Amino acid sequence: MTGSNSFLETPDGNAVLYCEGAFLAPNGKTAHGLVRFSKRYRVTSVIDSTCAGRDAAALLGVEREPVPILAGLSEALAVSDDRGLAASHFVVGLAPDGGRLEPGSRSHIVEAIERGLHVDCGLHDYLTDDEEIVTLARSRNVRIRDVRKSPPVKDLHFFSGKIEDVESLRIAVLGTDSALGKRTAATILTNHYESKGFSAVMIGTGQTAWMQGVRYGIVLDSLVNDFVSGEIEHVVWSAWNEQRPDRIFLEGQGSLLNPAYPGGFEILAAARPHGIVLQHAPARKEYDGFPGYPIQPLITQIEALQIVSGKPVVALSINHENIPRDRLDAVCREIEEETALPAVDVLVHGPDHIMRAIEALAVRASR
Repeated sequence: MTGSNSFLETPDGNAVLYCEGAFLAPNGKTAHGLVRFSKRYRVTSVIDSTCAGRDAAALLGVEREPVPILAGLSEALAVSDDRGLAASHFVVGLAPDGGRLEPGSRSHIVEAIERGLHVDCGLHDYLTDDEEIVTLARSRNVRIRDVRKSPPVKDLHFFSGKIEDVESLRIAVLGTDSALGKRTAATILTNHYESKGFSAVMIGTGQTAWMQGVRYGIVLDSLVNDFVSGEIEHVVWSAWNEQRPDRIFLEGQGSLLNPAYPGGFEILAAARPHGIVLQHAPARKEYDGFPGYPIQPLITQIEALQIVSGKPVVALSINHENIPRDRLDAVCREIEEETALPAVDVLVHGPDHIMRAIEALAVRASR
């Protein structure tokens, strides 16, 4: 087994993350992911006036150099300069329901362009369709990237069946809700496998994974529906064709039974994973952003995934939101008793137990 890097090796530049009013909420998940990990940018600071003066890394429990949260762009640029990391990029770290640009955000983006920063945005309101912003960007010689903009149909792939050529063990990291930590769990598992001497590749399926610098990925909800399965198949096959990794981890989107973001079926159908790691937040009783829509029982979610895929859920990755640390271990044990599956919080306990479950699956799959 040889190691391989499934993420970019050279950063695009130094980034200020724009997360106004949302860093302490699920809508800040793109900024959270980039503070946790990014090979595409060196993250220098976060903009959110509602929690200015705090450390973004500390708020997330991430062991890294401090990432100060500032009230505005001027302060963020000054801090970046003081650290010897002059900002080059303004990255929209918001992920609101529906992916729409929130009122007031446009003026901050205009300010960033006027200050000479490249802008990367993963929302459904495309900055490159805004003539005023495009003209301003040209005059300042800066680049705008709409990460979620649909690719040309001529460049998309239709499902062909070539997924059957892929010999890597494939694990889908799915969830019981959106904004739950599926991407983070997939990243941790990929990095952990590489640290153990395996070659492992993560397949990103959203805009945040692209911003983190994933080498192989698509932005699933930017695709024309006819080509979603084909694009999933093609990106998995491409990773296999170019790197022959031992393990492939697929980032999930939404959840199978989510009323607004029903996701996972396309990944199960097109990538044909050998098994599933299921991300779950035990304290979350209703779907994020949709009060009155209760999350189905965990056993029901597991059964639904296994019926649809014909493959096993092998482990549960637990999100500890709203669970006191002194209760987390007991909660994981209760879930293990309920499901007869290993259940750990990879951010707290590490991924070893999940890795053992995956490797037990690998043994069964090889027979």
